[in-house]
Amino acid sequence: MRCPFCGAQDTKVVDSRLFGEGDQVRRRRRCAVCKERFTTYESAELNLPRIVKRDGSRVPFDGRKLRSGMMRALEKRPVSTEQVDTAISRIQRRLMSSGESEIPSLRVGELVMDELRQLDQVAYVRFASVYRHFEDVAAFREEIERLERQPTPEASRQQLDLLKDLEPER
Repeated sequence: MRCPFCGAQDTKVVDSRLFGEGDQVRRRRRCAVCKERFTTYESAELNLPRIVKRDGSRVPFDGRKLRSGMMRALEKRPVSTEQVDTAISRIQRRLMSSGESEIPSLRVGELVMDELRQLDQVAYVRFASVYRHFEDVAAFREEIERLERQPTPEASRQQLDLLKDLEPER
């Protein structure tokens, strides 16, 4: 791996750890020439389905575009980068596990909204307003009322924790 600071070819791995949900490796490296440290991430290169856009055009899946859209919705919200990375990994896994070679962009948007709903409700409403083309305040009100009828992400997690506690030990 080339050093991003001085361009030297000789870098050494100082530490390796699993990252995200175990489908990436995070490596801390040190340059043998300038002694600077930097981090790299390694993941398997997988064939994700092509995305069929609303106009019928087909484009390759772009993880950077997915991250950008989520980060825009999450701007100034209390959600860590690690939580975003984990959500993106889940979306990509769901896309790959579908077994389809092409997926409508609408389906990708729904997966993003599912993840944002669990991460941060304000970010969810932000994303939904653009994604679903809210035309007026009434559309926002309807979406917020729908959110209020559902349990909060924290309540859902607590319910899952309670279910785990009730499971018999094996």
